[in-house]
Amino acid sequence: MSEPEAPEPAPTFLREAPASGRIEAVSPLIRRLVCPNAGPFTQSGTCTYIVGHGRVAVIDPGPDHPEHRAALLAALAGETIEAILVTHTHRDHSPGARPLAAASGAPIVGCGPHRPARAVRGPEQGRLDAAGDTDHRPDRELTEGEGVSGPGWTLTALATPGHTMNHLAFAFPEEQALFSGDHVMAWSTSIVAPPDGAMGPYMASLDRLRGRPETVYWPGHGGPVRDPQRFVRGLLSHRRARETGILERLASGERSIPGLVAALYSGLDPMLRPAAALSVFAHLEDLVERGRVVTDGPPALDSEYRPG
Repeated sequence: MSEPEAPEPAPTFLREAPASGRIEAVSPLIRRLVCPNAGPFTQSGTCTYIVGHGRVAVIDPGPDHPEHRAALLAALAGETIEAILVTHTHRDHSPGARPLAAASGAPIVGCGPHRPARAVRGPEQGRLDAAGDTDHRPDRELTEGEGVSGPGWTLTALATPGHTMNHLAFAFPEEQALFSGDHVMAWSTSIVAPPDGAMGPYMASLDRLRGRPETVYWPGHGGPVRDPQRFVRGLLSHRRARETGILERLASGERSIPGLVAALYSGLDPMLRPAAALSVFAHLEDLVERGRVVTDGPPALDSEYRPG
């Protein structure tokens, strides 16, 4: 029997932000253009990636942002977009695919239409994550192991549900890289917000990345993830520690999500409290499903929770 694996320390997040509005060659086959849609959940903006030269793929065109699209098309003057890939259907990633496809004639491929993680329970639950792009309809939906290719590049879909249930990452073997969307980012943890997201699938998706061959991740926001397997182990440890903290606070008598957020996120920017509440809610949904926590009726943001 092998020794149990020691927990990896929580990851060190890299807050340095890539500049928006400027095409940058970040590797021999990858160019990056960051959309100027900076915010508390997007850092300096959405990272749009161009893969290849001459006949290229574009990953995550971002929001429907005319200035960003014009800069992208200008950078690709004289080149052909073979495919527009989308990792997931949040409005800072996918809406820009439709006008870019109209301008270039390229097909939209990648994740399928937006879908919730579970049945929506009442109108208040349907508004918990208002970022879903419900108009997204790809020309070709990619499933696990399917992909697209061009001269000198191959992109293969890897299902990574959790942040959204249709989330895909794209493996790029020519550079041992992974385009990780919002599943793994160097600058921050990813929000997991019910009903669009779910903590159980998110943790499983993190776990399946361990031991993969990629040596760098290119995320949807912020700079690259170096030493990604160690970083992913750290994310798993961080989430498990958050789960332990929730269980300890429940054991000490705390019953509400606002109380858990106040206890677990000391000094948090008030603007980020709603996101923290959703993250705690996602943990509680998962804990209820696993029998570790109980509540009266289906879990909700205003439910009272008790140890199972």
